[in-house]
Parts: sequence; structure tokens; C-alpha cells
Amino acid sequence: MIQANREILIVDDTAVLRNIMKVQLQRMGFSRIYEASDGSEAMKILHARRIDLVISDWNMPVMSGFELLREIRASEIFKDIPFIMVTAEATESRISMALQLKVDELILKPFTLEILERKILRVIQ
Repeated sequence: MIQANREILIVDDTAVLRNIMKVQLQRMGFSRIYEASDGSEAMKILHARRIDLVISDWNMPVMSGFELLREIRASEIFKDIPFIMVTAEATESRISMALQLKVDELILKPFTLEILERKILRVIQ
């Protein structure tokens, strides 16, 4: 299974949401799943692992998902990693900012597991 070899990084300051996403990814066949509670922690994992997809919340302490996306896109090493942003605040300016940094997908909260799965499959195919 192709998914089993992919390394996925979930970034969210809410442990319950990280766990929900992790369980769904496991159901989809992914087994190499890493978790971070903010963008700063995520950058450490990115430097230590070969991450194939980042799924990140927008609003987090220390380093937001938007700041993480900006740092990833500015890096020669990480710039091509697919990035899915999750947000409850889908304002026009936020969407525009994310698109300018070439976010691969946006997921609006609240979301269903079917939406999460569809967006993940769209990005990794």
C-alpha cells in the first residue's frame, strides 16, 4: 500500500483534533504519522523526518499554521511538501493569504471525516 510508506505530520494545538485526524489517517492506511502542537515543533520534525504531507491548523500559539506554511514555502528543502490548512475562520483575506503561499488545500471547521479523506487523497495523488 502506497500510503503506508508516506510520512504525515499533523500540527494542531488541540490534542483531541490531532487524535481524530490520526485515527482517520490510520483508517486510510497511513502508519507513519507524526504530531506537533505548534509550528515551531513541526519545523523540528520536518528537519528530522522526510515528511510527505503537512496537515496544520491555522491558529496555534508560538508559531501559527500560516507562519509554518510561510516558512515551509520559503525553504528550498521543504517548499514542495503538500500542505493542507485547517481553519474555522474562512475570511476572504485568510483564504487569499493562504493561496498566495500556495496552500494545497483548505479545510473549513467543522469538517467531516469524508471531507478530510477526500482532501488528503487529492493532495497526495
